[in-house]
Amino acid sequence: MEPPAARQRPAVAQPPSGSGAVKPRGSCSTELELKTTLRELVIYIVFLTDLCILTFGMVSTDMYYLNKVMYHLFLEPSSPEEHRSGFRSIGSRADFWRFAEGPLLDGLYWDKWYNNMTLTLQNNSSHIYYENLLLGVAQIRQLKVRNNTCSIYPYFHTFLEDCYSEYHYRAEDRSDFGLRNESEWKYTSASSLSPWYWGSMGLYSSGGYMFTLPESKQESVEKLVFLRQNSWLTRGTRAVFIDFSTYNANINLFCIVKLVVEFPATGGALTSSHIYSVKLLRYVTYYDYFLASCEITFCLFIIIFIIQEAIKIVKLKKEYFRSAWNWLDLLLLVVSILAIAFNIYRTVAVSLLMEELLSDAHVYPDFYFLAFWQILYNNIIAVTIFFAWIKIFKYVSFNKTMTQLSSTLSRCAKDIIGFAIMFFIIFFAYAQFGYLVFGSQVEEFSSFQNCIFTQFRIVLGDFNFETIEAANRVLGPIYFITFIFFVFFILLNMFLAIINDTYSEVKADFKLIPSQELQIRDLFRQSCNKALVKLKLKNPETDANPADESLESKELSATKSKDISKPSNGDSANEKSHLRLSQLQKEKEQLHQKHPSTEEMDSVTAQSYVSTAEFQQLLRYTAELQKELNNTNAKLRRIMKSRQQLKETSGKMAQ
Repeated sequence: MEPPAARQRPAVAQPPSGSGAVKPRGSCSTELELKTTLRELVIYIVFLTDLCILTFGMVSTDMYYLNKVMYHLFLEPSSPEEHRSGFRSIGSRADFWRFAEGPLLDGLYWDKWYNNMTLTLQNNSSHIYYENLLLGVAQIRQLKVRNNTCSIYPYFHTFLEDCYSEYHYRAEDRSDFGLRNESEWKYTSASSLSPWYWGSMGLYSSGGYMFTLPESKQESVEKLVFLRQNSWLTRGTRAVFIDFSTYNANINLFCIVKLVVEFPATGGALTSSHIYSVKLLRYVTYYDYFLASCEITFCLFIIIFIIQEAIKIVKLKKEYFRSAWNWLDLLLLVVSILAIAFNIYRTVAVSLLMEELLSDAHVYPDFYFLAFWQILYNNIIAVTIFFAWIKIFKYVSFNKTMTQLSSTLSRCAKDIIGFAIMFFIIFFAYAQFGYLVFGSQVEEFSSFQNCIFTQFRIVLGDFNFETIEAANRVLGPIYFITFIFFVFFILLNMFLAIINDTYSEVKADFKLIPSQELQIRDLFRQSCNKALVKLKLKNPETDANPADESLESKELSATKSKDISKPSNGDSANEKSHLRLSQLQKEKEQLHQKHPSTEEMDSVTAQSYVSTAEFQQLLRYTAELQKELNNTNAKLRRIMKSRQQLKETSGKMAQ
């Protein structure tokens, strides 16, 4: 006869009252805890809905189409004749002047209708594609480096006198040059708050030698021709920036365009572009004011969450930082506070600078500064919504499926770390090999970072074998075949095998443990039924019973025990377990009636019960012990058989 404690389920160690200790995953077993979790989940869903409305209200499909229009106009040639003078085809300083005097001015100054009728321009303003107002005028800016900023080998001193290094801030040239009578020949320092530009060949400051294009197309052509003839671009020029901004009143969007041409120290030219469509004037329509209310609600939610987390930190102290979910909460709060700060700064900057930027139509309005902070705000709010969605797993982590998933990841963490070390040793070895062999000829291997991304693309099936083979006809195929064999066929399948094997073990363990927890869906169904009954939309006699029965069944299953060493067989075993449970409950009631102090004994014994994780560990240890005993038993049988055979052979030899 087993003692009563052996037939009871392993109790979960409860935290002290008021301590708020972090419970192990899968410990939500009481209706009170489920109600608390459900309440927090509902509040968080409201917060997440508000955040989704806020984020989706910031972007629209019109932004993509506006960017596409500008890209097609300035970057993609519309005819084969314009292809030679297009922005993408710039490969030298001569190509830059060809683009600036041709396609650039044709795109900036729209003075005719499609049937060649002259348009009547208001205040000499240009409307790109007839719908986008050119704000002020365009600006062209260049950055230069000083002469003799690099070292020449002594053997070549007689052949070379000038030397212009790659661009960096200390080597930047700030002295006047050329005619020295206009602003384009003099260095202009920018504001310290202006963002720098991160290009393909370096990080460029916001100052430089700059000039603005006149309001008429003819005057702009004459100015560009004058600068070209007087060598405004020199050997020291390292980058040229073309900036202009437009506004489309139909969709209330600003479009900030930055075209960049870099002239590296190797010669030639590299082109890049950034086209940003942003909504700087936020509060215009009724929907915009609705989004403003969502922003206020978002701020209130963040204040409430900050207070809650502060209370938890005060109560738990060091225990608070031992939970990964608490770290996620802190990260979400930090990112949300940054998003609020960026939004406030961007709103204040727009209100202060908008009137000043549009006051003079003859100067270039620097909307790139405002667009930079708007894009930064969009990026930080995107990170916020990402972590906000991830936090939902915190409220569904007590579910059986989620518990199996998390247990699988936690159990195979050591194996995955060991595998990752082996994987990246081989991966980086191939990356270094590819960089040294193909780096000077293949763009995908031109830098070590590109090699890493290229190899990840090869693993996913995106590769160009012809370029690798053309770079090196011997080492190229060897590199590709061995990389596919070792990384794709062996290492990745080993990674999947580790996770699959661990998941099978966890799933087998969970089959031996009965479901001991209440399901939140049952509590949610019960709460909905109660609400409908109070609203007189349901009959309490017929509709309230199913939910109650489901909860009672869950509570009953939470108190039932299961003998792991003797699994139940059919209905008879279930009936026996029910009889045992009823007898134990009756004995417990009698003890409580005779000795009221036994409640204190129950609380003491409850603390001595093992947790669910400890019970699973003991269960696995028992299974392993059983395997060892079976192996030992088999070995003993083989020994007994061998001894019997030896006795028989010795008896025959004696006869």
